[in-house]
Amino acid sequence: MQKEGIMKRLVIVAIALLTIASGNLAAQESTVLDGVYIREHTLNRKVVPYPSLREADVMWLKRVWREIDMRQKINHPMYYPAKPVQGRKNLFDVIKDAITRDNTLTAYSVGALNDDDMFTQELTLPEVLSKLSDTVVVYTEDPDTGEPIETFTVEDVTGENVKMYRLKEEWFFDNQRSVLDVRIIGICPFIEEFNEYGEFKGYKPLFWIYFPEAREVFKMADVFNRSNDSERRTYEDIFWKRQFGSYIIKESNVYDRFINEYKVGLDALLESEKIKDNIFNMEHDLWHF
Repeated sequence: MQKEGIMKRLVIVAIALLTIASGNLAAQESTVLDGVYIREHTLNRKVVPYPSLREADVMWLKRVWREIDMRQKINHPMYYPAKPVQGRKNLFDVIKDAITRDNTLTAYSVGALNDDDMFTQELTLPEVLSKLSDTVVVYTEDPDTGEPIETFTVEDVTGENVKMYRLKEEWFFDNQRSVLDVRIIGICPFIEEFNEYGEFKGYKPLFWIYFPEAREVFKMADVFNRSNDSERRTYEDIFWKRQFGSYIIKESNVYDRFINEYKVGLDALLESEKIKDNIFNMEHDLWHF
């Protein structure tokens, strides 16, 4: 028993050393100028501050939840690269490194029923790390008896596993500036969940991130620009300029229901578009031409 305990500790130490070594290798930078000029724009970026807003100036407000599907082509700059390359990382790696390595972001629990988006409980680092590893059941056939053998393997959650993000945001009409504006409150990554037979069960939330805090992290993370490699676009730009594809899954309502709880299939999609149109029509109806 004592030898087994020593062996387990040695294995844990070896895994930790390999993790640190791989992280250091990934973080190594080129020793020469990899390009035709020194890139400085992103390093000096500052977050665009939100305009001052008083409660008395909010004439109308609507809270909505929307989902960003990483399978949509417009969202691929947030899903790729799978591994860090040329100073770029996918959105989940940016969030994960900020929480686990740099300690610049706080993760909040999704609750026991995965329905808590109120930022009520902060997660500790061990709790976050436990969510970033997934136990997978693998069935193999015994070559002698032909019976299935059940084995458990632990796999780390990577950016490739995160196929969806949920945003919590508020649309409001600012009476002082006479504009319809939006503020993202939080963002939550979702991973695919499978049963013991490898069948897809659905999506599982990991944790919530308070978006105003994440802006300081996103402003430093480069995103690939399909049209121009010279334009240094960041994740802050993507969210600030709304350069992503998404669809509304819920609006604030008396029943606190999601759209899929009372609409199905095409009707759910039409309901999502209806909510979006109602938001923009509200602003248009204020003006007469």
